[in-house]
Parts: sequence; structure tokens; C-alpha cells
Amino acid sequence: MKDLEEMNSQPLLRPVAEAKWYCYTYKVNFMTNATIPSKYETVIGLEVHAQLATESKMYCRCASDYADAPPNTRVCPVCLGLPGVLPVINKKAVEFTMMTALALNCTIAPHSKFDRKNYAYPDLMKGYQISQYDEPIGRQGWIDITVDGKVRRIGITRVHLEEDVAKLVHRDEPGGPGYSLVDVNRSGVPLMEIVSEPDMRTPEEARQYLMKLRTILRYLGVSVANMEEGSFRCDANISLRPTGETGFNPKVEVKNMNSFRAVFRALEYEEVRQAKDYDNHVRVPQETRGWQDEKGVTVSQRSKEFAHDYRYFPEPDLPPLQFDDRWIAEIRAKLPELPEVRQARFTRDYELSEYDATLLTAARDTADYFEGVLSADLKVSAKEAANWVNGEVTRIMNAVNAGIDAFAARVPASALAQLITITSKGAINTATAKTVLEEMWQTGKAADAIIAEKGLAQISDDSALREMAAKIIGDNPAAVADFKAGKEQSLKFLVGQMMKLSKGRANPAVASDIILQKLKEG
Repeated sequence: MKDLEEMNSQPLLRPVAEAKWYCYTYKVNFMTNATIPSKYETVIGLEVHAQLATESKMYCRCASDYADAPPNTRVCPVCLGLPGVLPVINKKAVEFTMMTALALNCTIAPHSKFDRKNYAYPDLMKGYQISQYDEPIGRQGWIDITVDGKVRRIGITRVHLEEDVAKLVHRDEPGGPGYSLVDVNRSGVPLMEIVSEPDMRTPEEARQYLMKLRTILRYLGVSVANMEEGSFRCDANISLRPTGETGFNPKVEVKNMNSFRAVFRALEYEEVRQAKDYDNHVRVPQETRGWQDEKGVTVSQRSKEFAHDYRYFPEPDLPPLQFDDRWIAEIRAKLPELPEVRQARFTRDYELSEYDATLLTAARDTADYFEGVLSADLKVSAKEAANWVNGEVTRIMNAVNAGIDAFAARVPASALAQLITITSKGAINTATAKTVLEEMWQTGKAADAIIAEKGLAQISDDSALREMAAKIIGDNPAAVADFKAGKEQSLKFLVGQMMKLSKGRANPAVASDIILQKLKEG
């Protein structure tokens, strides 16, 4: 830490032209209410680690599902790093990485290999990590993101495969220095790393990139990609340079961010911090900083390593990977319809708005459920189905923090289609239909059974509605007088009273016609 302080006290060593460091205007960082001189351009690249959804670990047969397991129970000599053991490559993890690389428009090289990445951390059991360096599985890809209505293409440098490390659990000791425990269950879980080009220019672009990437991984089914639980992790590299320049200044790597919001805030904080240092002629060193979410600041952790610091060399215990055209074609054939393509199809084939299509395709399971409603052969319109799935279905799921799979287990797509059909035929009104859907979620019963059981069918019988109308008119003489005085709003009040009397079962259109007729007769 002292070395970093000494470095920060020295004059800035700029690798770009001194003459370009001038500015007259500022852009506002809305998270911190600070200003960033527009003479600076932000350069952001992201390194994303995603745990792969395989049944076993990367190089051994231990179960990779460790989340609820007692500490150090998903272990064996291989993932404990004991001497004399030999790793074996998990083929499914390789195929998941290939699938991801293809979905990200990467090139699959015919040859790939594993390397030893050497560094000494307490959570690294062997003292090195089996990773990939100069020959990754995928390289030179891209994905498009949309920010403020503009499409930005973000390059993908590489997609490679490695193993996760153990987990350190820190304990405070009252009156003492405290201690740390090591849980090896996570060590060896397949970990895919996706490294972007430094193509992002704002924290919002970084956030949109991460959200798009997570959606793709979930569509592929290769990862749960849950940032809060640690199966989708991000390290952000950020630097500033004079606007218009193409060179790079020393980058800062930011770690310990466990949400999209945290990534956004950390990058905004770094923009302001680095701009202030440059304005004050303070050197910005290449270092790793940790994000403290509760304080909203980054703090220095260590100087940033270079590739040669890891002393990479080919892993002697694993054979190289060979990818022929046939294997690549087999993996490409397994790719599902990806979010962008599906969204375009929904707007084109179902004539949905871009907004509705975007919401429906944000998760693959939701899009599948929506299309299941349409395929129930009950002639449900796409717009009706979209309104229900994006509306009441989503509201119920959010209220109980449930996913679409849990909802579909109680309310299958065909059951929702039946409810929509019953409602569109006028057997029940929309308000009642929402109540019925709640009951369907609670009980798993079909809509028609609930309607019959609770007597919720809409009253359209003319004589019954006329009798109710007569009572409403008799009980509300002031509203009747207002209507006759020209206040047409009173009619809505009377219809509302009739809906209340009928407990929501009256057909609103028929009720309005009958009340209007009786008012004119009177």
C-alpha cells in the first residue's frame, strides 16, 4: 500500500500526447453528482467468469452442485490438489464453452490446449490453476448491445475454460486478529471466462453488455448465471484517455462486484476518481481495486499482474484439444434460437410491439411459456397472451419471488389459454379473471372448475340485471338527479354500484345499457 501511495504522489507519466489534455465542458456522473471532463474518454473492458452447469467438476468426478453441501464434502484428491493425482477433462464443459463461443460469433480454432497459471493464493489448492492462455477455445467474436436507442458492437477477445478456486470464509475473533477457513467444495468447478475487447465507453454500456451476456448464457442452458450467488462474476478494467486518442493509459481492474448495479456504480466512481487524478497530475497506476458497495468506493488491493507474472506453460497432464469441422457442426446444431432472433420473430410473426417482444424474450422459459399459450389450440391472440404473461403472470411471480417454471407447474400454458378464452367470450370479466388466476396459482385448479365452484360466472341474464338496476336507481337518487342534469359521469358511478352489488359478476356493457335505458324511462 505504501508503494502505491508513493507512486500516486509522483507526476503523471502520460503515454499519449500532452497537447490534447484540455477541456471546456463537462459531463455529469449521475450516480455521484460529480463531473467528468469531456476531454477524457472512458475505456472499459470486462472479464466475465461463468460457472458451467455440468454435473461434475472440471477435472474430476466430484459433484459440481456444492451450494447447499456442508464444507469440504464435495472433494477428492484431484480437487484437493494432492501430489500424484491426474486430472481428466470434462467433455461437457468443453462443449458448453464451444456452444457459448459460437453464440458469441467467435471462431473455434482447430487446436486448443490447457496451461498452468501459477500464483500463490490460500484458495488455490495446487499453487497453480489449470486454465488456457494463448490457445483458447474461441476467439474474435462480438455481440451487439443497444444503449439510448443506438446499437454498439462489443468485441469478444476470447472464450476459454478453466477451473474455479476454493472459497475463503473469514471469521472475526473478538479482541484478536481473526482467522479464515477454507471450503474446497467450489474448487475445480468448471469456469468459463469471456473476455471482451476494451470497446465500452460508459458504465451503462458495461451494464447492458453484462445483461445481454447473461441472457445468452441462460438461453443456451450452459450456466445459471446468477451474479448474486457467484455463478456469474465480473472483473472490470477501466482507464481514461484524452478524447480522440487511440492509445491506452494504465488500467485499473475492479473486483468484488456482485450485481449489475454494483458494476455500474463502481465504474462511475472510477471515472470520477481517475479524472481527478489526471487533472491533478497524479499518476494512475495499473492496480487491482476492490469495490465496497456499502461505502460506494473502490479501495486499492494490490498492483495489477501482467501475463508473464503467472509463468504460463502448457499443462503436461492434459492432452491438447482438437476441433474438427464435424464436431463444431454438431455443437452449432444444438444452438437454440437466441434472444435477438426470437424477439425479431415475435414482432414479425405475432405482430407484437418491440416492448412486448423484448419482455417476453428476456428469458427463454418465459418465451417458451408464451408460445405454449398460443399453441394450446384455443385461438388465443398473441396480444392477449402477451398482456397476460407480461402483466398478471409476472405480477404473481414477482410477489412470491417465483420463476416461470414454478408458475407453469401450477398453471400450465394450456390452463392460462383456457382462462383467456373464457374471459374473451364474456363468461367472466377481466377483474374476475385476475381473481381466478390467483386461485389457479394457489390451488393448481383449472379456471372453469374455480368459476363453477365459486359461482363467478358473469351475469348476463336480462331480467336479473334489470332487477339490480332498479334497486341501484332507487338507492341513489342524487346520482340519478345528476345524470338528468347532464352529468354523464354519474352513469359510470351507477354502473360501478351495480358491479359492487353483483360482486363483479354483472356484464359491464349489458349493465350500462340497462341502467341507461331505465334512466331514460324514468
